[in-house]
Amino acid sequence: MAEIVSFPDADRSDRLLQRSLRDGVLRLVLNDPPANALSIALLEALMAELDKAESDADIRVVVIASTGNVFSAGHDLKELTAHRADEDQGAAFFERAFRLCADLMLKIAHLPKPVIAEIDGLATAAGCQLVASCDLAICTDTSTFCTPGVNIGLFCSTPMVAVSRAAHRKQAMEMLLTGETIDASTAKDFGLINRIVPKQYLAQVVSKYAGVIASKSPLILKIGKQAFYWQLELPVEAAYDYAAKVMVDNMLTQDAQEGIGAFLSKRMPAWKGE
Repeated sequence: MAEIVSFPDADRSDRLLQRSLRDGVLRLVLNDPPANALSIALLEALMAELDKAESDADIRVVVIASTGNVFSAGHDLKELTAHRADEDQGAAFFERAFRLCADLMLKIAHLPKPVIAEIDGLATAAGCQLVASCDLAICTDTSTFCTPGVNIGLFCSTPMVAVSRAAHRKQAMEMLLTGETIDASTAKDFGLINRIVPKQYLAQVVSKYAGVIASKSPLILKIGKQAFYWQLELPVEAAYDYAAKVMVDNMLTQDAQEGIGAFLSKRMPAWKGE
């Protein structure tokens, strides 16, 4: 049974996020249909859960999913628009909302545990940004994706950061400049999605991936995820220098010694996280 996490200090006291933990896999389910908009309250809820997950040894993989037919419609435009009546025409609130969203995406990237997006439905604007920010993304064959800000006079500049790093450059520009919706197959071709599965198998496939990853050494997953994102920002020569040092440090861990020993002895490794 999923534990329901509520945030009564938000503008509304809806139950925004469902939380469940099983076999090392933490499932966070956006639960604010129909749009699952990334309101301040939902962004804060996600941040709080990821903060706790970072230091919780029982959590090895995080899955972000949703209820309803929309994975996430992005920022809550009604919430943003309501603050145009503020003395500063909403500038401070806009800064808070966009900064908090950026912090969440960075939190996903810096989290020492893999994060998988489980998408069934539409992921648009900052919702698409959330998908692009996750380490892996698996969707149903009826899911769709877009960055439509250009259509309403608000270019998807912050979603652009994640989308342009997940999708190929020209495909990312196509999404940003046209605002058009792409189907799951196109999203996979663009590089936003790892796998497409029939709706009835989505949770099963994501659970399989999460379980396989959760069975690995948590220390080695942490080392590998950090190294992956760090080397991407380096020139190729510097990336190899950095990666070689990471390999040396990795080899000196107890889990590397255990894993290699288990492989040579043809037995299952017993990870110690050291």
